[in-house]
Amino acid sequence: MNKLVSIIACCIVFLLMSPQSGASELDGLVSALKGGGYVIVFRHGATDDSQKDVYPFKFDDMSAQRQLSEKGRNLAREIGAALKKLGVPIGEVYTSRLNRAVETAKLISGKEVSSIDALTDSSAGSASGMANPDGKNAKAGRAVRELVDVAPKPGLNNLAVTHKTNVADAFGKEFADIKEGEALVYKTSASGPAVLVARVQASEWIARAGS
Repeated sequence: MNKLVSIIACCIVFLLMSPQSGASELDGLVSALKGGGYVIVFRHGATDDSQKDVYPFKFDDMSAQRQLSEKGRNLAREIGAALKKLGVPIGEVYTSRLNRAVETAKLISGKEVSSIDALTDSSAGSASGMANPDGKNAKAGRAVRELVDVAPKPGLNNLAVTHKTNVADAFGKEFADIKEGEALVYKTSASGPAVLVARVQASEWIARAGS
């Protein structure tokens, strides 16, 4: 019975929250986030397109990676300030091992982060290595989903910062259009997988905090 109630509750939240959040829906989401129990998956912020990743990845060599642009850094800071002002409590913070994700996560959360393989660019730095959730990237996708399914500590929300290919691997090719700084918000449950309740653009967090 408890399992059925939990499933129904998740379905209600999902129906109330459109994938692209409107103002009223975002108000409801922020209120829910204050109570914890969510995992917020961000794509890293805007990058400097003049820089290229070198494969195999060299995680300790910043010159061998595409880095955040100043626009990307500023936006991450603004998202972080907005979440703080909105009273969204942050628990664990997980990131890709690439610095653009690490830096995004630190600027948003203001905390130390844990860099893990599951969130590291599954396209191997190649524009041709796009999402293939049913093929060679299936294992990577499962690892991301497993991370998102883990409930945060009571009263907190976990953050994960990754790449668009990893998002598509984990949640489907319909999410391959995720923008830099965009977030997918998942409600965790003790009775099953986490449920997507909202897609939130960076500008939406900032606008809501300023209203």
